[in-house]
Amino acid sequence: MTASAEREPPNAQKQRGGLSRMWHAFGYSLAGLRAGWGETAFRQEALAAMVMVPAAFWVGQTWVETALLAGSVVWVMVVELLNTGIETAIDRIGPEWHDLSKRAKDMGSAAVLLSLLACVVIWLAALWSRWGVSLHLAP
Repeated sequence: MTASAEREPPNAQKQRGGLSRMWHAFGYSLAGLRAGWGETAFRQEALAAMVMVPAAFWVGQTWVETALLAGSVVWVMVVELLNTGIETAIDRIGPEWHDLSKRAKDMGSAAVLLSLLACVVIWLAALWSRWGVSLHLAP
């Protein structure tokens, strides 16, 4: 270890404990949400969540259904934030094209797609369970 490395102060967050650590971590999380809001996809998903999460309490017939409906919507936003984090880290490394960078970004995008598909299937199943069975089409 070099002398300059020994003199560098450690990450302040690592030195915090208890409520101070929690308070600062909460601030970092809010900063992450603000950064996510700057991304079009996350903003669209958050706006959809403002409608869909309350609707989950209306559509869900049990607390498990309600949790699954609301959770699937929140899960999409979580995956979108992680995907954006991956893309941001890759972009920080450099703007030049690299096969591994493309692969990482593609996998992050695929994760978002899978979370969206899961959300759609969960919502369609719940909607069908609530209203679809009672719909009888006359021949």
